[in-house]
Amino acid sequence: MTSKIWFITGTSRGFGREWAIAALDRGDRVAATARDTASLDDLVDKYGDAIVAFPLDVADREAVFDVVGRAHADFGRLDVVVNNAGYGQFGMIEEISEQEARAQIETNLFGALWVTQAALPHLREQGGGHIIQVSSIGGVSAFPNVGMYNASKWALEGFSQSLAQETAAFGIKVTLVEPAAYATDWAGSSARHATPLAAYDDVKKQAAEQRARRVGTPGRPEATRDAILRVVDAERPPLRIFFGDGPLTIATADYEARLATWREWEPVSVAAHGKES
Repeated sequence: MTSKIWFITGTSRGFGREWAIAALDRGDRVAATARDTASLDDLVDKYGDAIVAFPLDVADREAVFDVVGRAHADFGRLDVVVNNAGYGQFGMIEEISEQEARAQIETNLFGALWVTQAALPHLREQGGGHIIQVSSIGGVSAFPNVGMYNASKWALEGFSQSLAQETAAFGIKVTLVEPAAYATDWAGSSARHATPLAAYDDVKKQAAEQRARRVGTPGRPEATRDAILRVVDAERPPLRIFFGDGPLTIATADYEARLATWREWEPVSVAAHGKES
């Protein structure tokens, strides 16, 4: 199999780091980005010229285009572009400040958009490539206390589904990876928390209990290495794929409830069309 060139954002930890290791271990090469490239020193020491570390804040559109261009110039092509950079914003909708809302969208949504836009001309010119968008079960369903995070991932899902249709003729593939809960730092030090309102204390307690039952034992990030390689090596990769045990059950219940509600209210929907008599 011909080795691949990867461009991965958010490689300092979590899925980004694990997938960089998966690619490097099999002989692929990686352009790895992180806010602080010191977090990548051990990978550079181990894999040498196979990995090039670039400092990058994906919310900086100009910097994104510069780094993607430099990575393409260094490696000569880009085969797999992974939008992994992001974080979790916790807080009830009423609690979220304007700055917190904008920052969440700037990173999780616009960051992925800027990288995608920067990479597309290179992928079109070379006649193909694969864009991996790291979404979440929270990009399919929605949960209390992470509404802005849900919003960022739902938006990522929407533009990526459009993107897949727009770029198929150029040989460019798009996959949304939708993980369940994993033992990453997503809910740890990388997370941000809104100033709480006491009115929501009981709701938050119930939400935390529901999440504990829903999550169970979080998955191991390193267990996703083989999975991501199977996705990028597939001749016809999926537009969407869950990682982890549990998301399909959540999504199935959610979509069945939506369909039932739409059907129940279908007479009102049709009447609202305003057919001429």
